[in-house]
Amino acid sequence: MPSDCLAGLRVLDLSQYIPGPFATRQLADLGAEVVKIEPPSGDPMQGFGAPDLDGISIYYKLLNAGKTVVRLDLKETPGRAAFERLVGKADVLMESFRPGTLDRLGFGPQRLGALNPRLIHCALSGFGQTGPYRLRAGHDLTYVALAGALSAQGTVERPIVAAPPLADHAGAQQAVAAILAALYRRERTGRGASLDVSLYEAALSWTYLELAASQRAEGATAREGGLINGGAAYYRLYRTQDGRFAALGALEPKFWHSFCEAAGRPDLSARHGEPFPQTALIAEVETLFAGRSLADWQGLLATTDCCFEAVLTPDEALAHPQAKARGLTLQGPGWADIGLPILENNHAPVPRRPMILAEPEHILENWT
Repeated sequence: MPSDCLAGLRVLDLSQYIPGPFATRQLADLGAEVVKIEPPSGDPMQGFGAPDLDGISIYYKLLNAGKTVVRLDLKETPGRAAFERLVGKADVLMESFRPGTLDRLGFGPQRLGALNPRLIHCALSGFGQTGPYRLRAGHDLTYVALAGALSAQGTVERPIVAAPPLADHAGAQQAVAAILAALYRRERTGRGASLDVSLYEAALSWTYLELAASQRAEGATAREGGLINGGAAYYRLYRTQDGRFAALGALEPKFWHSFCEAAGRPDLSARHGEPFPQTALIAEVETLFAGRSLADWQGLLATTDCCFEAVLTPDEALAHPQAKARGLTLQGPGWADIGLPILENNHAPVPRRPMILAEPEHILENWT
């Protein structure tokens, strides 16, 4: 997508790790100028995950591609003074501190509003700015667990860890939506906003299907017990003869019928409506899939309209012809990524420039 949608928008990013930086990278992809403000020691994400050739985490580099990094000590007078000047010229401030941290640094909501009444301040935190858990430590796994999103996924024996991190990315997307909505309102009213976005609540909002099901029928959200979490034979993962896995998503009877016909088991077609969990039917389909390799299944079902796909590794997914045809894949020495997944007028996104390091004075000179 052409990166001019948010051209001229100035974003200050005080966040660290994944959620905030992922959100502001999306704003940068859309054309915003994002200045990431880090403490003198840098973002701890630099040492998290796979290291690049220079020893700095490739995750950190990818999350902050397209941004300019400025190192400021907000605990010292010169750093606070530079930050004040940047806030006065910015449109958006993203931060992911625990509630109260910015207040202690002298930049609570009232101070930020005084410095820049048009500022959109988004506080992206684990549990939000209020409530009994507001200061509680957490990470993606614990947010997703508390939101009830883990209890319905996995095997009958145990839930599984969600990957990619669900709350981190749900919260990032929620923050982007909130910021864009606040900016749109600012165009009409001229006033800024103070936004409170919680990673836990973002994950909680994604559990609406499970919440609704749990209110309607006891046990409807039990692991491998419902329509979309493994209780249906026609919507499930299956192990193939060579130890790989295949995904069958034949929810509608027409897709299930097509699969049964192509697989040589038309007798199974009439069993689509069996009650959940479809234990006996699942066992038969498991035996069916175990009789062929993944490649054999891919060949057999290549032209069958039945919602079947192989479970690919990340490298296989990147090399898939559909991904390549859309022009979203980005690669460099020792790394791979996906561009902003939005095409405008059939144009793929432009590659992100590498993150650069700059002095605050350089930013301020350009932000007239």
